[in-house]
Amino acid sequence: MRIIKEKTLRDFYAKHPQAKPGLCHWYNVASQAKWRKPTDVVASFRHADRVQVRSGNTVTVFNIGGGHYRLIAAIHYDKQRVFTLLILKHAEYGTGNWRDLL
Repeated sequence: MRIIKEKTLRDFYAKHPQAKPGLCHWYNVASQAKWRKPTDVVASFRHADRVQVRSGNTVTVFNIGGGHYRLIAAIHYDKQRVFTLLILKHAEYGTGNWRDLL
């Protein structure tokens, strides 16, 4: 998969250095993957969840760093692209307010 907006990852772990190992692991796995459907994602990341957001689109939420962070991405299987949309601390994710942004 081609990761779009790798800068989102770098910016987040620049502010939260403890998230860097988990985000780098996610990047390494995702960039080598050839996901064709949601079950392929779950085979790589068993705690990945698909969530519908306000726009009606579906995003995939990945647990990062033992569940301390959530990476929210849009996966375009047909084009083999993953767009990193948001990375949040667990508490921020828990509010659910992020769904209104997407």
